[in-house]
Amino acid sequence: MYTIQAPPGHPGQPAALIACAFVGQAVTIDAPDPDLTGPVLKTGDHTCHGTSEILRYVAAHPAAEGATPLVPEALKGSIEKWLEVAARCEAAALAWVEPFASKADDAARASTRSDVTTALEQAKLELTKPSAFLVGSLGGEARGGRDLTGGGRDGGGEQAKLELTKPSAFLVGEVVTLADVALAAALAPLFEGVLGKGAQAHFGPVVAWLAACRALPQFEKALGAPSLSSAEGEWVEPSKKEAAGGKKKKGKGSAKESDLSAPETPAAPASAAAAEELDPEKAAKKAAKDAEKAAKLAKFAAKKAAEEAAKAAKDAEKAAGAEDKKAKEKAEAEAKKKAEAEEVASLIAAARSTPKGDKKELPGAMYKAYHPAAVEAGWYEWWEQCGFFKPDPTSTKPPFVIVIPPPNVTGALHIGHALTNSIQDTITRWRRMSGYNTVWVPGTDHAGIATQTVVEKKLQRERGVTRHDLGRDAFLGEVWQWVDQYGHRIHDQLRRLGSSVDWSRCVFTMDDKLSRAVKEAFVRMFEGGCIYRDNRLVNWCCRLKTAVSDIEVDYIDIPKRTLMNVPGYTEAVEFGVLTSFAYPLEDGSGEIVVATTRPETMLGDTAVAVHPEDPRYTAMHGKHVVHPVSGRKIPIICDAELVDMSFGTGAVKVTPAHDPNDFATGKRHSLEFINIFDDNGLINAHGGPFEGQPRFKARITVVDFLKEKGLFRGTQDNPMRLGLCSRSKDVIEPVLKPQWWVDCKDMAAKSCQAVRDGTLEIIPKEFEATWFRWLENIRDWCISRQLWWGHRIPAFYVIFEGEDDKASGSPGMPSEDMGRWVTGRTEEEARANAEKKYPGKAFRLVQDEDVLDTWFSSGLFPFSVFGWPEATVDLKAFYPTSLLETGHDILFFWVARMVMMGFQLTGQVPFKQVYLHAMVRDAHGRKMSKSLGNVIDPLHVIEGISLQGLHGTLEGGNLDPKEIERAKSGQKADFPDGIEECGTDALRFALAAYTAQARDINLDIKRVVAYRHWCNKLWNAIKFAMMNLGDNFQAPATLDPAACPPACRWILSRLNSAVGAVVQAMEAYDFSTATQRIYALWQNELCDVFIEVMKPVMAFDESKPELAAAKARTREALWACLDAGLRLLHPFMPFVTEELWQRLPRAPDMVQYQSIMLTPYPAPVASWDDPAAECAMETALAAVGAARKLRNDYGITKQKPHLYIAVTDADKAAQLQSLALEVATLSSSSAVTLLAAGEAAPLGCSVAIVDDSVTVHMLLKGILDPALEIAKLEKKMSELEGRIEQLRKKQGTPAYEKTPDDVKAADADKIAKAEAELAAAVAAADAMKTLLAAS
Repeated sequence: MYTIQAPPGHPGQPAALIACAFVGQAVTIDAPDPDLTGPVLKTGDHTCHGTSEILRYVAAHPAAEGATPLVPEALKGSIEKWLEVAARCEAAALAWVEPFASKADDAARASTRSDVTTALEQAKLELTKPSAFLVGSLGGEARGGRDLTGGGRDGGGEQAKLELTKPSAFLVGEVVTLADVALAAALAPLFEGVLGKGAQAHFGPVVAWLAACRALPQFEKALGAPSLSSAEGEWVEPSKKEAAGGKKKKGKGSAKESDLSAPETPAAPASAAAAEELDPEKAAKKAAKDAEKAAKLAKFAAKKAAEEAAKAAKDAEKAAGAEDKKAKEKAEAEAKKKAEAEEVASLIAAARSTPKGDKKELPGAMYKAYHPAAVEAGWYEWWEQCGFFKPDPTSTKPPFVIVIPPPNVTGALHIGHALTNSIQDTITRWRRMSGYNTVWVPGTDHAGIATQTVVEKKLQRERGVTRHDLGRDAFLGEVWQWVDQYGHRIHDQLRRLGSSVDWSRCVFTMDDKLSRAVKEAFVRMFEGGCIYRDNRLVNWCCRLKTAVSDIEVDYIDIPKRTLMNVPGYTEAVEFGVLTSFAYPLEDGSGEIVVATTRPETMLGDTAVAVHPEDPRYTAMHGKHVVHPVSGRKIPIICDAELVDMSFGTGAVKVTPAHDPNDFATGKRHSLEFINIFDDNGLINAHGGPFEGQPRFKARITVVDFLKEKGLFRGTQDNPMRLGLCSRSKDVIEPVLKPQWWVDCKDMAAKSCQAVRDGTLEIIPKEFEATWFRWLENIRDWCISRQLWWGHRIPAFYVIFEGEDDKASGSPGMPSEDMGRWVTGRTEEEARANAEKKYPGKAFRLVQDEDVLDTWFSSGLFPFSVFGWPEATVDLKAFYPTSLLETGHDILFFWVARMVMMGFQLTGQVPFKQVYLHAMVRDAHGRKMSKSLGNVIDPLHVIEGISLQGLHGTLEGGNLDPKEIERAKSGQKADFPDGIEECGTDALRFALAAYTAQARDINLDIKRVVAYRHWCNKLWNAIKFAMMNLGDNFQAPATLDPAACPPACRWILSRLNSAVGAVVQAMEAYDFSTATQRIYALWQNELCDVFIEVMKPVMAFDESKPELAAAKARTREALWACLDAGLRLLHPFMPFVTEELWQRLPRAPDMVQYQSIMLTPYPAPVASWDDPAAECAMETALAAVGAARKLRNDYGITKQKPHLYIAVTDADKAAQLQSLALEVATLSSSSAVTLLAAGEAAPLGCSVAIVDDSVTVHMLLKGILDPALEIAKLEKKMSELEGRIEQLRKKQGTPAYEKTPDDVKAADADKIAKAEAELAAAVAAADAMKTLLAAS
């Protein structure tokens, strides 16, 4: 079974479907994917990209025995030529036809228009050539006895009713070939919407050929009913902006589509170029010449190969000795690598051997490199055992309270959860260190639909049973068993991420405590009139047999007629087509034409709507039409809100039970609501003769019925949005169901006001507009779900003694009496309420079979976790919470509902702030999806995983085989070598750094790997410090910058600046800025500058008091930076900072703290600010930069030339004089000499200007041989000039115009780089010549 997926509306998909139909290959059509750039065909062991590649593959792998090949060997060359022509026409379709045209520019359209014109001329010429056989009708026998459709293929025996009026039936040969398939699929959208009547007339033979092709069943199924553009002229320019594809029900024009069987029209002669290109005689001569040339080339190649073989044999003999040496070196390298791996494994094993909950014993000497597995082992268990995550109930500190957005219990956390929890833990750790009494409550969500689906699939896979086979109680037992077995995985992952949650407060939304809160909330809201029962439209998933929430519906855009596979259907289903049909007037005076994208729903039509001011229908007001299936009388109603009389015929069919717009219309006009589907998506008794048919089969049979009755009026492409269930991928059906609803208007108004008056702050502020837009237009919320797993609704239906089913009605069915429901926290309470409602009557109670929407219990989470509705100590101390942090995608699905229910049930906002982070996508910007293979488990990033290991994660889940193969291909493309071990700290820091990317984060694992290497930099910094602080170092209680050397004053000032910037960024939840500033402090200032410049200081002779003092102050400054730097970094990187901080000496005021996570967060120290020191170092670093550039320009690596600096500014001279040692150290100079005013630099110096007052002179005499360097540079210049000349010649050839654009761009880039290299070489040669002259 093949699987194809394409961007919405791409012509490559029908081309592939036609080819598959001809070769008898079954194919599944996945939903369109806008992230794709072209069609993709997957065959299980092979993946094809692009139309041409797909068509060639399909043609080469026929599935049906006896099928005539689409590419006969004798015609292969000609077919290949037409495939190239078709590819150019497809490119034109993508430039001219929506939804692609809006992304193309005028230049692209002009270019592709020329290609299409040439292609059409070529096709016209080919189709009008004299033929040895006269063709009868397509699908029949030609007079020469040939089956034109290729006998043996599907549909080969059907007659095409179109008579051909040209001598040639097909592009190549006498049967359909791949040439016809490719070109017809590419041209069809152009003739339908771009090529007007003028072009159609000119290319009459091509129009007739296209019509003949499309009459074949293989073409018709994929391309749909044929139509031609009705526009006048040649080419129809696409509109500048295409309308959105959302549903808007309007009337539809009754103009019929143009007939594709139009007779041939006389046309202008074919272009000479086109005639020449396909002239048989010339083509034969050209082929002979090509063959002769190929023979000569082969002879030359053979001679060359023999010469090279002889040379290779000689070289092999010579290289034998070298190979032995290489083999030895390789063996030594592998042995060394193995020894290091064993050493690291031993290190990790030692770290993990720490008894759980004990503090890890650190070895005396630090290992030579950072290894995350060894560093991260043991710390979390110790933190948890010591109770560091728990709040102090007696504390007078201000509280900081946050609840986790409870992840679904169904499985493992993905990288999006890692982002959420990394940010929340960063905030919590920072607040804890900043003097707050923190509590972070963890928990998991029971995830009704997701969990039930997982367990149902598991039961079916392992035992072959359904939940109905087991019964409700037994099935729920299976679910609880599954939760007990797998639910802990999320807790384990949270621990691995370092989440400092209070595990003693961990909850599950099905726990007794939270279940009591759910019952209480439902009963209170029902008694208060906020929850009510009503028969309204819901999003119904026929596959899962339940209503689903809006967040569980994925919408895709269908730009035109599109075939797509739907779960439960063997044949692909057609979408994006508007079907027109007529309703006859009851009085026989005429008809009224309506249109729909869902013709099966006409079975439930209860009105036809027109605009009250439309004069075309004034005489029909108040009349009726007759339903052709049921015979029902249907009123013609006037509705200005639903109908736009300027659109189409201005008449709209109304199906109140199956469309949201029609539902509202039905309410306004008191129409009948007829539900035509059962819970499985089958037509029910209201469908008459269609009863029992699946809805999408009925879509076909209803149209056939209308055709038989003479009421069918045609079809046309129609852009639309299609809702798919995110769980089952089934098409969502709007269905009328008696359900429980929440009246949200009053709660929504309070929630809006809370944001307006500042009671609730939304960060970033830009999301306030989304908040207001959604809540001010909120609809009531359906909270019923037709599931077994979840909180069963505490509502009971009253059935009186002695009643039959008809009298009592059936709960959940159209017959139910919605007034008979009572609620109760227990059945006893419900019985008491029923007795009050129906005094003296005998009855029995039936509890609602449905459960509550998962979002209902999640909406209570901020207060139910603290014991609501009981007035607990926790509720008083920790509610309302401080912050809610989550992704912006659930702002209104979850956040808004928490706020609304907080107001409704507690009278308060549940949190004071909402921080919304971006959504994580893959490196290509695609949404993460299991079927794409780009979902990233954070543990795989932390621990590393091979490609084979990634493939293994796809097995045993809920993906079907074709999705698994697709996912494996995605994994191989993105992670060809697997994922390198990064560790938790690097992952957390990378995710926090990414938060600057607004609404979406395009996560590149390479960036996480880079931060893992940066952790090694931190490791080495502490390692250096431990070697240089010495065993007797005493951390100072205070530090006086005034007594420190200039470099120390500079680093302390930069540290102070970083602390202030980070604290300010953290207060604003600007984690990107915070991480950037911390990184800059450690990398650019501490490691790259301060640690380097202090190395010569550490070599000072301590016998000299002045040098000893400088050395001591430098050590103290280093310690201060490392201590504060680690504490500054700890919220982002908890593990490595704990390990390194535990090694540092403690200041007297830090001895009391067992862990870095309990220490105070750094705060700016006013006395450490030193603008003068920063200005001086800035001047010094500018000089260093100039010196380093000179070293790079001259290729100086090991030598240390003398540096002379000329300074005309007295202040800068003083700065450079005070930092001369630092300049020499950082520029790798032997010495730095400041030139006096007017003093010249020695001869043999190269010069670099720093600014208007500072010039650096580097003495190269004795370092370089100018004459030798000039010779090297001139050789390089010659090579570059030759390379540039070759590329210029290539660009100047006549054939270069046909070179692909990507090759042209690459050539231009090569020239630009070569010219830049040449300019640099010329400058360097000139400098060397100057140096040579001076010496």
